[in-house]
Amino acid sequence: RRERQRFVDKNGRCNVQHGNLGGESSRYLSDLFTTLVDLKWRWNLLIFLLTYTVAWLVMASMWWGIAYLRGDLHQAHDDTYSPCVANVYNFPSAFLFFIETEATIGYGHRYITERCPEGIVLFLFQSLLGSIVDAFLIGCMFIKMSQPKKRAETLMFSRAAVVSQRDGKLCLMFRVGNLRNSHMVSAQIRCKLIKSRQTPEGEFLPLDQCELDVGFGTGADQLFLVSPLTICHEINSKSPFFCLSQRSLRSEQFEIVVILEGIVETTGMTCQARTSYTEDEVLWGHRFLPVMSLEDGFFRVDYSQFHATFEVPTPPYSAKE
Repeated sequence: RRERQRFVDKNGRCNVQHGNLGGESSRYLSDLFTTLVDLKWRWNLLIFLLTYTVAWLVMASMWWGIAYLRGDLHQAHDDTYSPCVANVYNFPSAFLFFIETEATIGYGHRYITERCPEGIVLFLFQSLLGSIVDAFLIGCMFIKMSQPKKRAETLMFSRAAVVSQRDGKLCLMFRVGNLRNSHMVSAQIRCKLIKSRQTPEGEFLPLDQCELDVGFGTGADQLFLVSPLTICHEINSKSPFFCLSQRSLRSEQFEIVVILEGIVETTGMTCQARTSYTEDEVLWGHRFLPVMSLEDGFFRVDYSQFHATFEVPTPPYSAKE
């Protein structure tokens, strides 16, 4: 079957783009910090470099302008003359003085004299502006680097979901795993069924979302994810798959979105991993191969068999039948 458009990709990226915002696009500027954090790395680095470059050139030009208006550039080599900033002869020297002041390097060759009130005011303004720019941009880069999105890449989902019997009941199952030794604290899993439908009143609901119970009432959705786990959705009278059979599965069109959330143990930040399964990725009458084995004093997980399934006898009828 031709691959259709997904709502959520296998890597968790949501295929939704917002367009025709009109005047609502100004809301992005009202929350500028979050907007910068959400940008891609190349745009973040470009804004970071341009902001500092422009700020440095503007502030250096202001120091050079003070020296030019006071006539310090023409009398800088006169030992009897007291300039605003000592040893500032031209724009490069004014730029070096600004950098020394901003970075608190202080080589000692260039300094402000006490006979320059406008220089003192500019120095205070530079200190305040530099602190604000540093806090904003460096804070943005720090948040960008510490985002737990990369942690989600070490959380695995099986490529396919399976339908088979467990404890005498027809169940939809998939597997999740954690590749790192560090744990996910308070890990919780949720499932959404994305399927278009029409109401009895004739209203068409595209991409309608329906909750799939994976143990909310029993606490089975709270995971202790130290080894691969098989998540089970019991297909009963409350399940949207109650009338789904092996034959009707071929003509259905739906998408199951899986959301795994938890707190990263090492950083304390909340992490979310997502994936999805279309009807083509649901295998009827299959079960996952075991991946756990007992070694000498520990349990070993064989991730080479993480996605592997095998066929088991399963009635081709729906749970209702």
